[in-house]
Amino acid sequence: MNQFPTLDPELAAAVTMLPKVDFADVPAARATLDAMVGSLLADLSFDGVEVQELTLPGLGDDPDVGIRFFTPENAEGPLPLLLWIHGGGFVVGTAASSDPFCVDVVRELGFAVASVEYRLAPETPFPGPLDDCYAALTYIHANADEFKIDPSRIAIGGQSAGGGLAAGTVLRARDEGVAPVAFQLLEIPELDDRLDTASMTAFVDTPMWHRPNAVLSWQYYLGDSYAGPEDPNVSIYAAPARATDLRGLPPTYLCTMELDPLRDEGIDYALGLLHAGVSVELHSFPGTFHGSALLASADVSRRSKGEALGALRRGLRTLPPTS
Repeated sequence: MNQFPTLDPELAAAVTMLPKVDFADVPAARATLDAMVGSLLADLSFDGVEVQELTLPGLGDDPDVGIRFFTPENAEGPLPLLLWIHGGGFVVGTAASSDPFCVDVVRELGFAVASVEYRLAPETPFPGPLDDCYAALTYIHANADEFKIDPSRIAIGGQSAGGGLAAGTVLRARDEGVAPVAFQLLEIPELDDRLDTASMTAFVDTPMWHRPNAVLSWQYYLGDSYAGPEDPNVSIYAAPARATDLRGLPPTYLCTMELDPLRDEGIDYALGLLHAGVSVELHSFPGTFHGSALLASADVSRRSKGEALGALRRGLRTLPPTS
């Protein structure tokens, strides 16, 4: 790791333990990530948290959408809700991979969380994954009483590709006006298929995520009809960085990592939101890389999680739960 002199020392000491994920072999990439996540989830406690696996109707003729629905034990509601979308480059990952964060949201904020099991590319390219996330949003909003949530305090969040799906879902929610979103939480979001930022050009061999995987990620997600970065037909809901009108979007927390190919597209999106009059909190964490939060014991990882939870609490204007 000598080529990254600013890498946080705590992260540098552990980075060699992280697996290498190559999107050129999708089954192997999924197996590698599932094995890593499985080890992280093995000792996760759900004390004080109720978890249900639910099935919601998809849009139109789409298949049903699964969610993992988290609430505080014995909660009476109506609760604020975070609709959460897991990462994985649109290609790998599961809703369960985000269980630790979802549990933290429930315990520390007293929110409900709906973690979406969206379909993955390349088997299901855009708009399928986005449709799944939007279907979950609109169904939960329309049935807020059943879920015991407050429909005026719904946040949408996601990490990595999940952050891109979150941003796309929020854009669609604004445009269709069916289910208003009060706040968006975009963590290290994957937003731009054009891959032309300085960080995306520079970081070709960074840990966990790098330009070669990003190229394949977008090709898988946008499907066989995708004509490349110059394709004028790419939807803003697929690649939110292509949106030219960001007015009317909800207040936003967005974080990036210093040694992440996605860093600059996240910063650019935050600036675009600010220029459009959207209230934005932007935090770029030094010495970090994409996915470094998996090394949860590092001080910078703890700070990152704390900042996200604090922003979410402020975004939905709630007080800490009483014990």
